[in-house]
Amino acid sequence: MRVLVFALTVALAVPEFAAGKTYVYKYEGRILGGLPQEGLGKAGMKVSCKALIRAEAQNTYLLKLADPKIYEYAGICPKDQFAPASKLTAALNAQLATPIRFEYANGAVGKVFAPARVSATVLNLHRGILNILQLNLKNTQNVYEMQETGTHGVCKTHYTISEDAKTHQIAVTKSKDLTNCYERVVKDVGLAYAEKCAECQQRLQSLTGTATYSYRLKPGDAGAQVSEATAEELHQFSLFNTMTGAAQMRANQTLTLVEVQGTPIAPASGDYAARGSLKYEFGAEILQTPIQLLKITNAQAQTAEVLQHLAANNVDMVHEDAPLKFLQLVQLLRAATFENIQAIWNQHKTKPLHRQWILDAAPLVGTPAALRFIKEKFQAGEFSASEFTQALLLGLHLATADPEAIQQAASLAFSPKTRAMPALREVMMLGYGSMVAKYCAEVPTCSADHLKPVHDHAAEAIAKGEISEISLALKVLGNAGHPASLKPIMKLLPGFGSAAAAMPTRVHVDAILALTNIAKKEPKLVQPVALQLFMDKNLHPEARMVACIVLFETKPSAALMSTVAGAIEKEPSKEVASFAYSYIKSLTRSMAPDLMNVAAAANVAVRILSPRLDRQSYFSSTAYHLDLYVSPIMTGAAGTAFIINDAATIVPRAVVAKARAYLAGAAADVVEIGVRTEGLQEALRGTPAADENADRFAKIKHTLKALMNWKAMPASEPLGSVYIKAFGQEIAFANIDKTYIDNAIEQATQAAKPRARELLKEAVKALQTGIAFQYAKPVLVAEVRRILPTTVGVPIELGVYSAAVAAAAVNAKAAITPPFPENPETSILDQLRKTDFQVQAEARTSVTMQNFAVIGVNTALIQAAVMARGKFHAVAPVKVAARADFARRSFKVEILPAANPDHVAAASFETVAVARNIEDQPAERVASLAPAAPSDAQTWIPASIQKSLCGADPYFHIKGCIDVSSRNAGFKGYNPLYYIVGQHSARISVGRGDTAAFERLEIEAHIGPQAAQKLVKQINSAETGTQEESIILLKLRKFLEAGLKNSNSSASSSSRSSNSSASSSMSASSSQSSSSAHSSQTLLASGPFRKFHMDQYLASQGTSASSASSIEALQRQAKLLGDSIAPAFAIIARAVRGDRKQGYQLAAYLDKPNSRAQFVLSSTADDEKWNLCADGVLPSRHKASARVGWGSECQDSSATIKAETGLHESSPAARFELDWDKAPRLVTLAAMNAIRACEYLPTQTAARLAGIAVNRAENKANRIGIIVALPTKRSADVIVKAPRMTAAKMAMPLPFALPVEKDGSIPALQNWDMQDTIQKLDRIANLDIRAAFQDFNSDAAVERAVNALKEVLNEYENLWNQFEIHSIVEKWLNDFKAQNRNK
Repeated sequence: MRVLVFALTVALAVPEFAAGKTYVYKYEGRILGGLPQEGLGKAGMKVSCKALIRAEAQNTYLLKLADPKIYEYAGICPKDQFAPASKLTAALNAQLATPIRFEYANGAVGKVFAPARVSATVLNLHRGILNILQLNLKNTQNVYEMQETGTHGVCKTHYTISEDAKTHQIAVTKSKDLTNCYERVVKDVGLAYAEKCAECQQRLQSLTGTATYSYRLKPGDAGAQVSEATAEELHQFSLFNTMTGAAQMRANQTLTLVEVQGTPIAPASGDYAARGSLKYEFGAEILQTPIQLLKITNAQAQTAEVLQHLAANNVDMVHEDAPLKFLQLVQLLRAATFENIQAIWNQHKTKPLHRQWILDAAPLVGTPAALRFIKEKFQAGEFSASEFTQALLLGLHLATADPEAIQQAASLAFSPKTRAMPALREVMMLGYGSMVAKYCAEVPTCSADHLKPVHDHAAEAIAKGEISEISLALKVLGNAGHPASLKPIMKLLPGFGSAAAAMPTRVHVDAILALTNIAKKEPKLVQPVALQLFMDKNLHPEARMVACIVLFETKPSAALMSTVAGAIEKEPSKEVASFAYSYIKSLTRSMAPDLMNVAAAANVAVRILSPRLDRQSYFSSTAYHLDLYVSPIMTGAAGTAFIINDAATIVPRAVVAKARAYLAGAAADVVEIGVRTEGLQEALRGTPAADENADRFAKIKHTLKALMNWKAMPASEPLGSVYIKAFGQEIAFANIDKTYIDNAIEQATQAAKPRARELLKEAVKALQTGIAFQYAKPVLVAEVRRILPTTVGVPIELGVYSAAVAAAAVNAKAAITPPFPENPETSILDQLRKTDFQVQAEARTSVTMQNFAVIGVNTALIQAAVMARGKFHAVAPVKVAARADFARRSFKVEILPAANPDHVAAASFETVAVARNIEDQPAERVASLAPAAPSDAQTWIPASIQKSLCGADPYFHIKGCIDVSSRNAGFKGYNPLYYIVGQHSARISVGRGDTAAFERLEIEAHIGPQAAQKLVKQINSAETGTQEESIILLKLRKFLEAGLKNSNSSASSSSRSSNSSASSSMSASSSQSSSSAHSSQTLLASGPFRKFHMDQYLASQGTSASSASSIEALQRQAKLLGDSIAPAFAIIARAVRGDRKQGYQLAAYLDKPNSRAQFVLSSTADDEKWNLCADGVLPSRHKASARVGWGSECQDSSATIKAETGLHESSPAARFELDWDKAPRLVTLAAMNAIRACEYLPTQTAARLAGIAVNRAENKANRIGIIVALPTKRSADVIVKAPRMTAAKMAMPLPFALPVEKDGSIPALQNWDMQDTIQKLDRIANLDIRAAFQDFNSDAAVERAVNALKEVLNEYENLWNQFEIHSIVEKWLNDFKAQNRNK
């Protein structure tokens, strides 16, 4: 009985407004945003009024707002109060007071009507009030769910109905999940190419929204009255884990019945037009950025003013607020009509600076008017090719996609003028497809008619057999990714369309790849097609592998993956099997949330497949996938690479690399680059490289030989192609064939040859006169926006904006002695080689970048938002004087002091709450999110920091300072966000010191015999004894070394004999024991090393030597080569001050008879004895050594590095040794700390797990030695000897066989005379620049360059024959093949 009474009560509780009565409500709507904690800065707005509702006819009512008031807020909550926006209220009073009409029946709001003079922004405020009255009550249930229409769209709504027994009122509570809406009202900008990753937000969501409504209904005879209603809406956003805090926007509404009157409401004069439903209507907020509020009264005049500011204030140095001004220019152009943009262009197109700013801004505007402007100016020939290319690339991809813009792009892509420019036409066609994709992403029900021109063009190209046009049409359809394009694409797929049989493989591949974007939207449509293509064994392997890629884009289930695995088991093509298996196996390790189910299915499939597929050749087709996803910060990255090979040839048919990123619940294929060699493959099929009976190793040899003869390849077919994709959209591609290369070379030759001499002459004259160059380039780095409606009726926006402007100003002037004649009889270069060329240049580069992150209210009338804004500004002034005396081979560069700004670099970051309105812009309210810290605050990090750190360079006497300022809200608690909010800044300043002024930095280079004369300070060897004493000591050392060698030889022979017998005995007694294996490894590590070489220098003296004696003997004979040899070149760098010159000089010497080179670095100061000497000696082809000494006369510390080849236990080996006399203290301390760390770390355990034997040993205290031996060509023994330990890793497998014979020789290098190569190095020192110019002819320069390019491959062929590489490669690969067969 009680249930029946309750049902009847609810049936009578449907909200109704009686005829002839006016219901007066008190209404207040408020929005406040910021961090959720109190005591921090927040921003918001409030609307209060009386809402009068009266029935006008059946189911038709009038709503009028009386006494409306608008408030704005920017301050510390809850201390500060809302401030009235009186001027804005007065400006909107007429609109707010205009009654609107709405339909209302059974608690549901229908259509809304309003006069045309009521703006969308004001009408949305009315919708906010009507949204409270939306009540869908059921009389049979008190708890239920339904899809309900509201300002946010059609969202899932939960109702709870109860009755108050005391007051007999009905209490209704409804809640909405604003992230679960069927028809959600939202506007995204800059996210068209991003993919929603639902799996990424299963645990954590970056953006959440809920709304809760509470009602008090008083039943009556004709219905119920809404006596009181409240609404609370919350939006929360965080890029990272919300547990650490997030930005919030909270909206509150209250509607309270005050009285019921009989006073009628008079409708407004004029017609009431239908203005939609309860759903929010977007207005001018789309064109209004939340970072600045512009009152646009005259778009053309305001644009001209901003344009003039940008052109005038970014010449010598970029203005600090240039990015913000540039964004203002873009915003003004978005509000401009086509006529406005055209008038601005006509006014400034002849001014270079103004013209460039317009061309940089127009593509970013993104409106149909801007796209029309680009189109018409191109067709009128007012854009150059480079200007139009820049405008087109950005304009098509950044334009707002709508039917009008799509029509503009289509007409531009298919215009006759475009057809005459193939490269630009391809870009326009691809952009046309991308625009359709953007539009369909926003309007899922978009019509296929937008692609009708492409469908018709594809059909026409198929009928005519135009392969290039068919491929272009497929790429456009692939970019669009419309499901309706599946049928035209399938006509070109083998087994699906009759036209496919006559098409080459590259068309089949393009058609399959065109399914990629469709597969992401409609995987069920593409899966059967891709699977059938993959299973078709008669199809070309490349097409089948591409079908496999597309199939996995559909994220197949475990059942489908098992089907693929079963097909792989029976696959006859090794390439297809290897590719599919490697792709499945790489997916098993995936951590990406959207591939979680695919990874599980891949793990099942791998268990089905045979392990033999793991042993595929290194040359087989392969797929790689690697990803990383960090759930707490909702960020990840993935990389994928595909290598598609052909069994017929060794050259890969295709190589593709792709990078993917995950952020805040979204994913995107950031970049993809692919290279295909389908034409080259076809050309190789007619050569021995495609011999089916030849093995892979023979194919390598034949392929390389065929590539040498590239000129004989067919000119009609493309040799290869390359493409690039950004965010899943192909933006450019190129087909390369022999004719294309020949034409490009020919055009470059014909264009450059007649102009070469004139251009050089004009350049020299311009330098003599003086060159002044200024350039500024703005870049809109990011503009990502999401606009959401609120229950109050005003929108909130989450936006990220980033813009940068870089500027450069260069002034240069040259002086030439003797001056050039007006009409020279010889070429300009002939004159130049006889002159002393001097040039002075001053450059100033600067860059400014501004970033904004915003969350808050953004309308064309009022803005109230929380904003994080960062700025970076840097200036780099440079002043240089250079001199080149070509006759004397002397070059000098001077870096002079330039006028420095106050700060060479400055960075700032602050978080603020901002409130402003269009009618009172000077009264903008700004408050920091971080309030002043109380005096008794206790924090880990001080709440306020003011530091200044300064230092001066003692050599250059340049002073630098870093000023740091920071104020945060860390005193509020231990939350990372508290330390971020506030104000933070850092500035770097550089200037001259207080002492002697820095004048310049000099760098000189001198080549040839004159280099010795240019050395500032001569470095000679110190006399340590008489000549007789040196001879006696040298003879004594030779005698001792000879005796030591004989002793060592006997000991080594005895040791080898004992070790051999011990090893044999040990192997026979316990071959299965792990301890015996460890002992054998230790014995092997201590085996002898026998050298191949004999020291060249000491051999000429009739004496053998130890491994360390050659370089030491040479240094004893001539410690510094500068005593007897002139330097090959000298480089001097020094700083010049008012009181002295200080710097360093580097001299290089070459001792050809001894194959010795030496570099000496020393200070130019007379009282400075510090030097650095580097010696390198190549005594034979089996040994190289170098010694580095530094300190006073290079004697304080030294280190010797030696590398030599020989035999280790009858295996070819190489030994590397590092010896030192006295290491610097810093190195010694680092080594001691490393040793101590190893004592506490489980290094021994880790070594054993890695199969490395480590023994403690007392080796030489100042030596580290490494021996690498090759017992076989596919394995290596590595032995490391350190002062306190010996480590060995035996039989370490190598991924490929090394071409080293048992005697240590390398067949490929047998004909290479290393000594002769060293002897020829002096050509650099003896280079005669004057002679080099004697035979130079400027007219023939370009011709020779082109011919040199054509002869490169011939030189490669000569190199091939000289070193007999083909023989060693063939032998190497045959050995590799034999080993694999045995294995």
